Amino acid sequence: MLSFEYVVVPAPKKAPKVKGAKTTEARFAVALSDLMNAYGAEGWEYVRSDTLPCEERSGFTGTKTVYQNMLVFRRVLDEGHAPYVMPDADDMATPEDLAQELIADEPYEAPAPRFSATPQPALPIAPPVVAEEPRAPAPAPAAYRDVTP
Repeated sequence: MLSFEYVVVPAPKKAPKVKGAKTTEARFAVALSDLMNAYGAEGWEYVRSDTLPCEERSGFTGTKTVYQNMLVFRRVLDEGHAPYVMPDADDMATPEDLAQELIADEPYEAPAPRFSATPQPALPIAPPVVAEEPRAPAPAPAAYRDVTP
């Protein structure tokens, strides 16, 4: 049975200027084929391209979803690598067995407290603020009064 290893790389986003390629599509095709030929020379076989969602930060607290275009390549593992073999269900440990192993190890030791046990002095409490009764505005000075009869 053949075993593969995979590599996933981002697809080119910009098409560099290439002599003889006049349109954006032609430049992008050259960039993509150069990338695929570079990986092919190292023994990687192109499998597919995927567009996958990825959440990014937007502002201080927001997030937005952007889509990343990825290229997937694979190659056959060397003979020295053993293929992964699923263990039999009888050989797998149950959650109860794992819990017993954890209990049998070392007893749980609580971490040291992060805060001191001595109480800090209380902050003084300010007296409540009493709102004053609203007052009428003071009369304007005589020099500004309208003296028309």
